Amino acid sequence: MTSTFPVELRGAAASTLMWAHEHDVEPAALQQLRNIASLPWVHGVRVMPDVHLGKGATVGSVIAMRDAVSPNAVGVDIGCGMIGVRTSLVADDLPDDLHALRTEVEARIPVGFRAHDEAVDLRRLRPIGARARTAEALRGVDAFWARFASLTPRVQDLETRARRQLGTLGGGNHFLEVCLDQDDTVWLQLHSGSRNIGKSLAEVHVAVAKDLPHNQGLVDRDLAVLLAGTPQMDAYLNDLWWAQEYAARSRAVMMTLFVDAVRATFADRDVTFEEVANVHHNYVATEHIDGADLVVTRKGAIRAGAGDLGLIPGSMGTGSYIVRGLGNPASYWSASHGAGRRMSRNAAKRTFTLDDLAAQTAGVECRKDAGVLDEIPGAYKDLDQVIAAQADLVEVVTRLRTIVCVKG
Repeated sequence: MTSTFPVELRGAAASTLMWAHEHDVEPAALQQLRNIASLPWVHGVRVMPDVHLGKGATVGSVIAMRDAVSPNAVGVDIGCGMIGVRTSLVADDLPDDLHALRTEVEARIPVGFRAHDEAVDLRRLRPIGARARTAEALRGVDAFWARFASLTPRVQDLETRARRQLGTLGGGNHFLEVCLDQDDTVWLQLHSGSRNIGKSLAEVHVAVAKDLPHNQGLVDRDLAVLLAGTPQMDAYLNDLWWAQEYAARSRAVMMTLFVDAVRATFADRDVTFEEVANVHHNYVATEHIDGADLVVTRKGAIRAGAGDLGLIPGSMGTGSYIVRGLGNPASYWSASHGAGRRMSRNAAKRTFTLDDLAAQTAGVECRKDAGVLDEIPGAYKDLDQVIAAQADLVEVVTRLRTIVCVKG
């Protein structure tokens, strides 16, 4: 079947291709995309099927700029992303009651506003595999932390907090999950970002950008940009690269602790683990597009180059897809990062009840209280429809269904 996507966004100054129909996208998000496309530095915008309104830049957007970057086109959760690990366990190996496994995971990995009592010593962790990216992220810890002194002076009082939050989940849409694939093989997956330090760094540089003369006439000052070759851009990129690495290291620590929780639960078995996917979906990269080297920001999007393995999750309880990129240049080699919200957190709390939450997460071992009501599956778009809309961007490797979900 021939795909109906992409479609060109009407009224956009720069080329803006969408893997969603305008009538399916909230009007405020469409206007936000037009605002982005109006910036003089923008070469093009690509819009994923999970698109929804964001701060400054739209979530689900891929923006290619010439010699410029907008900090809000990355967002405050710098380096947010996913890891997916396949285990040697199968469904029949699992106990009927999975509450003890969830409790074990929660005991090892702080969630919400909690942090580790002391910074995790990465050198004491047991990697899940010597060639896994998680193993790489556990090395070079001393050199990594030595670079903290090079970050903006406005975060220098946050180092102790950042060290203790490394390897912690946070809240919102972040999660740790145990899933089953179509063959009933057990998978572990997690979604997390750069915690308070990433947010603090982003906010510093957004404020700097807003005060620069070239940003005073913008249609939306939250789209303020930093220009290549300036001290402000250099400072932002220095802090951004560090925060992206922090996020990757934090996921590596959590997945290692997650694996340890599974090992402890199944101590009588020799369980093996294989890292399959490990991706950022809020980040910056320099990429060659239309004959030029451009600054590309993905805010709620993964890279989907030919053969790239990625993870596209739904909401709590709805599972995820392991996908392989098809390398479509029309999307700037990108795909969606998830299902995407269809209503705000406040709207979800007004719309749904705890009974709705229990019904929509039936069969999933997870929290079912008011603290996660805004994360109810009904607040998100249909994951299967989102995947179908990007059939020319990724191919499905396997579908994962959630059986345990840990949230902050």
